[in-house]
Amino acid sequence: MSEQATQPVFRLVVVNAGISDPSSTKLLGDRIAQSARDIAEQRGHTVTVTTLDLRELLPELSGALASGLLGPRFTSAVDALREADGVIASTPVYKAGPSGLFSSFFQVLDNDLLIAKPIALGATAGTARHALVVDEQMRSLFAYLRALSVPTSVFASTEDWQDKSLGTRIDRAAFELVLLIESGFERSVRGESWRQYQHEYGSAGGTELSIDLNSDLMRLATGGSLSPENAGITGIDEG
Repeated sequence: MSEQATQPVFRLVVVNAGISDPSSTKLLGDRIAQSARDIAEQRGHTVTVTTLDLRELLPELSGALASGLLGPRFTSAVDALREADGVIASTPVYKAGPSGLFSSFFQVLDNDLLIAKPIALGATAGTARHALVVDEQMRSLFAYLRALSVPTSVFASTEDWQDKSLGTRIDRAAFELVLLIESGFERSVRGESWRQYQHEYGSAGGTELSIDLNSDLMRLATGGSLSPENAGITGIDEG
């Protein structure tokens, strides 16, 4: 078997918060993904790219925000992110911040979903006045989610599309993303130090907290009954 045949497939997911088609936001995410794919393939890897167009999740967004219940499209998006080796997140900037659609989507996600996952960040706007949004707001969001953002941010205003330096930044961010994926950082964190992170109960079926869900205490807490051997021991003197 050749060395290339044994190389794992890199799964990239592009999260596109652009609301039009085509849009500069989608174009930016696609360009980063294409650059990452080219770099990875030059290094002997096979790459698949999946694009999540968040505008398609709008019918399910209000329910997800209100109740936390995810519809089928939202569930598919979450599954894609869970299985991704690397993520490219691209959003338009409105009023000096990421779009509400972009922010709402990531607010709905489980806090454990993106732990240690490599992410390249990109944003588009009509003016360079919004250039710091990526580092000031997007980077802090993914820091809270404990994802691993690549060092290079990619911002594109209207005039940047004619500037060769945009392509340089895209290639640099893509290269950093590929290197982080190659390193196996996420796999090592999840395999060797997962329990050192603070987790929300239920984020991994209870296993993240080393809770025995079959204990008598947990059965009673969830409306169940005591185990047969302890059914006659209630701790209450009924005499």
